[in-house]
Amino acid sequence: MKKTNKKVILAIILISYFMILLDNSIIFTGTVKIAAELNLSQTTLSWVTNAYSLTFGGLLLLGGSIGDIIGRKRVFMIGLTVFAVGSLLVGLANSAVMIILARAFQGIGSAILAPTTLALLMDSFSGEARTRAIAAYGATAGIGASIGLVIGGIFASLLSWRDGFFINVPIAIIMIGLTVLFIPTTQATQAKRLDLIGALTSIIGMTALVYSLVGQQGRLLALLVAVVAIATFIWQEARTKQPMMPLRLFADCERLGGYIARFFYLGAMLSMWFLTPQIMQTHLGFTPLQAGIGFFPLTVVNFIVALQVSKLTTRFGNTKLLIVGIATTAIGMGP
Repeated sequence: MKKTNKKVILAIILISYFMILLDNSIIFTGTVKIAAELNLSQTTLSWVTNAYSLTFGGLLLLGGSIGDIIGRKRVFMIGLTVFAVGSLLVGLANSAVMIILARAFQGIGSAILAPTTLALLMDSFSGEARTRAIAAYGATAGIGASIGLVIGGIFASLLSWRDGFFINVPIAIIMIGLTVLFIPTTQATQAKRLDLIGALTSIIGMTALVYSLVGQQGRLLALLVAVVAIATFIWQEARTKQPMMPLRLFADCERLGGYIARFFYLGAMLSMWFLTPQIMQTHLGFTPLQAGIGFFPLTVVNFIVALQVSKLTTRFGNTKLLIVGIATTAIGMGP
């Protein structure tokens, strides 16, 4: 494959991933305007985000597994289509029920796109190029979320929060066209079969777990269902010949540490991105645009540091760099 094609493939992956992040950030800065326009209570407003989290978290493993079975390029285009339709429906929403259902549909698209973008990246790059690509992917996560807050503020203040979702439609169409032209079709794993029990228990387990955290009623029951379903999922993955999530992935201590660190780190950051823009607007008198701009210094620093990650990793190693990053974030979020 030509080097120029590699750059185009990376651009397709990063832009598609950025689109997911941008969408969530627009929700964060637009929540006050959304609540006012659709007459949503604080509880109902939280479900605009919760509905997305339920389908995204519940279907994430299944979304990644399907790519191994029917081919990642095909699944990637399906994910783009679902996400674009979901974005259109969110932009057209005129009631609480419609926007919550549309956000749930968006979550399905994200659950397909998120693991597939990373899988395409791993398939397309190797060696030093993969390290740089992963650094760019990680940088997109931080920069996309931060810039999304600024863009969301611009839409909510100067245009409409709906435009932030409508813009995903042409972007997705362009990405689908570029995918057809530049991303090679990989053969699906012929011997791979869908782990139906694993898929079902993972969906039930993750959905119940998320609901136990964000639901209003029956949270304890949801937690018990989550524990049983996740335990059954682990048992199934340990005994089946073709697991959707091989448990050997967790045998490597370095990889396991990375999973745990990313889990807690993203949990903290998403909470900050969800709550801080609302506090700025409801308690400090910021407009949505001012709230978004308030995150801009974070974006600038994130961008500068992200460009150096590959070099710093080579010089100091992953562990030291990870510790410094987490410690710096903790200091920044402290009182």
